[in-house]
Amino acid sequence: MPSGTDRRTALVLAGGGSFGAVQVGMLKALVAVGVTADFVVGSSVGAINGAYYAAAATVENMARLETLWRGITRNDVFPVSWRSMLGFAARRDFLSASHGIRNLIERNLPYRDLEDAPIPIHIIATDLFSGEAVILSQGNAADAIAASCAIPVAFAPVSIGDRFLIDGAVTSNTPVRVAVGLGARRLIVLPTGFACNLDTPPRGAVANGLHALTLLIARQLVRELDTLASDIDYAIVPSLCPLAGSAYDFTHTAALIDDAETSTLAWIEAGGLSARVVPDQLRAHSHHSGKV
Repeated sequence: MPSGTDRRTALVLAGGGSFGAVQVGMLKALVAVGVTADFVVGSSVGAINGAYYAAAATVENMARLETLWRGITRNDVFPVSWRSMLGFAARRDFLSASHGIRNLIERNLPYRDLEDAPIPIHIIATDLFSGEAVILSQGNAADAIAASCAIPVAFAPVSIGDRFLIDGAVTSNTPVRVAVGLGARRLIVLPTGFACNLDTPPRGAVANGLHALTLLIARQLVRELDTLASDIDYAIVPSLCPLAGSAYDFTHTAALIDDAETSTLAWIEAGGLSARVVPDQLRAHSHHSGKV
């Protein structure tokens, strides 16, 4: 197994809407036992959580992130009004601007530019025209995170330089290969999971779109890990399972944080950090009667 400077560790955080609260519990557990990373790679909501971790891998900083999440409402992230609905009907391009996410970042993140983060942070977005993954490592953090979270239809593309950028999940849902390309030889991956215990489809267009996106995230992550070179070490923190609810619903964040912290501490205690295993929670499954 690589050692020393050849064994750089990356913390890799996936997207997943309000299920990003799961990552907060995971981060609390990892930081509590002293797990550290040389750099962070985040996509979509994972960019938000990764950016906060990059400010300081301390119990105190994770407590601040937890406080932020416990106070978030859907309207903070998706500020939809009757005016925006009328605008959407007229323009037919996006439901909302990204000022909700920008405001959250600008009010709470303790650094302004990505290059000022104490732990190097790389934010993944997608070029709207070329479809290529774009790695943002410098420049305004709020702009980069808003771009990485710009879910098509829900949010307007974000202009950075000469590019129009959308959600990083379109190209790098869980940016495992990006982390390896940046020099990581050990990955600690924090997925958000997906609602595997639903009786009926989520209600609403955005909720359904986010549910589909979480399924895509899990499928892509499994594919990338199954084909990863054998010399790349990794540990995948298991997501919550069974999991119901919607990635568009921010009313259960406290429970998601608490449950994820408890399950992650148990996983660490059982030796999870040293096991190169893809959790079954990420593979296709359902908890419906008569289904697998």
